Amino acid sequence: MKSFLTFILLSITWMSNAFQLNAQNSKAIPSHKIVMQLTSADPMVHKSLMKQISNLKEGWNDSVAIEIVCHGPGMEFLMKEKNLIAPNFIEFKSMNVNFVACRNSMKEKKIEEIQLFEDISYVQMGIAEIVVKQEQGWSYIKTGF
Repeated sequence: MKSFLTFILLSITWMSNAFQLNAQNSKAIPSHKIVMQLTSADPMVHKSLMKQISNLKEGWNDSVAIEIVCHGPGMEFLMKEKNLIAPNFIEFKSMNVNFVACRNSMKEKKIEEIQLFEDISYVQMGIAEIVVKQEQGWSYIKTGF
């Protein structure tokens, strides 16, 4: 009887640890993955994008991974001197929103890394990054009006 009770207690402890580990892992892996394409220099589009990110993060917290791929005229969003909503940009970086710059657009527009916000990612082709993310199961959203 004593060994049976020991077995039951060990089983309960093991199950409790397994549930805790599962809960921790489910928090670490976002259940929603969204890649957003930004190709506009319009500050109203940038403001709308920030509102969309805010709504997603407020509603889904850490269960959503968000990547913003900027290319073409959308590169202005990542430029320190042209971004009119920089405080929001910094806030979203702290919420693990990933901002990505297209090197082809940078070359075409003669934009240097020093002109862009720190802690952003770079890809050679913005549109290819979006394709890869979709192939990996990310949802695609085109920003703008």
